[in-house]
Amino acid sequence: MSVSHSSRLNKGVREQYMKLPQGGKVQVTYVWIDGTGEGVRCKTKTLDYEPKSIEEVPEWYAGGTSIYQAKGSNNDMYLTPVKMFRDPFCLDPNKLVICEILNYDRKPVETNLRSTCKRVMDMVADHHPWFGMEQEYTILGINGHPYGWPENGFPGPQGPYYCGVGADKAFGRDIVECHYKACLYAGINICGTNSEDMPSQWEFQVGPSEGIDMGDHLWMARFILHRVCEDFGIVATLDPKPMTGNWNGAGCHTNYSTENMRKEGGLKHIEKAIEKLGKRHDYHICFYDPRGGKDNSRRLTGQHETSSIHEFSAGVANRAASIRIPRQVGQEGFGYFEDRRPAANCDPYAVTEALVRTTILNETGSETKDYGKK
Repeated sequence: MSVSHSSRLNKGVREQYMKLPQGGKVQVTYVWIDGTGEGVRCKTKTLDYEPKSIEEVPEWYAGGTSIYQAKGSNNDMYLTPVKMFRDPFCLDPNKLVICEILNYDRKPVETNLRSTCKRVMDMVADHHPWFGMEQEYTILGINGHPYGWPENGFPGPQGPYYCGVGADKAFGRDIVECHYKACLYAGINICGTNSEDMPSQWEFQVGPSEGIDMGDHLWMARFILHRVCEDFGIVATLDPKPMTGNWNGAGCHTNYSTENMRKEGGLKHIEKAIEKLGKRHDYHICFYDPRGGKDNSRRLTGQHETSSIHEFSAGVANRAASIRIPRQVGQEGFGYFEDRRPAANCDPYAVTEALVRTTILNETGSETKDYGKK
């Protein structure tokens, strides 16, 4: 199996240095989304104090051309801290911070979808929108081949791998367990994990989280996943269909409810929301994939527990529908529903904002993916 050279370095030597006292200083790692809308970047700054709130973390800068977010000579970008977590790699008192990235004129860059999401979530705060996102991903060697698969062939067909146990069924559990513990240490609202149908494919769940917290926590959980994989010398991909053929794709199923949906009789509010979603299917498909549906079209084929990208559908306990109402919700008459359309590489800020716009703000029409005009 192809692993990175850095993963072969002596970690015992590294640990010797990691135990050294910091002289009262604190390392703060700034994390942000680059111009691809999928990749995360980071760099670290020394502070003379331990920040107790995000307001105590200073702004910083990044070079825009190197992160696909600026052209020409005027390319200093502002890194504005918005959410702080504990650092599971350098440990307390060190911090990780999620940042929004702004242009030289302090306007959000095109891929900074948090800005409009935060504005929308503030508008609907009285509805208390809750989200839970199920992040599927696939682990690969640095040669792009799925981890644990035969170098010149394929593993046995799907069936024994989902929630599987055993060396011939679960590939890379060390990654999953280290990521889980690191997220808990950081303060991520991670609520579970399991192996998926395709071997070397896994899932973790974040939530329930209210409003803007959903995107903040999921993006930081993704960053931590990539850092854990880096230590092990392998790669995590969020490609919605990493392997062609008779293999499941990777999504980011999104569970959603408002306060009214969670109350007695909430099913009628769920059904009303689903009716609205059906009228804006194309809009949501566009926002659930960084490439406007092109990536997700390889996954949403109507096979492998997916709906067709071209049709909207809903049903109780139906995992082949666009929207699934869990069986328990159908029986009790209140709760939440699951939108199964978002791709694994979706931007959670875009997904949660789109759900709120359609179901609470009652927007209509066939908006295109123009973030400046939503």
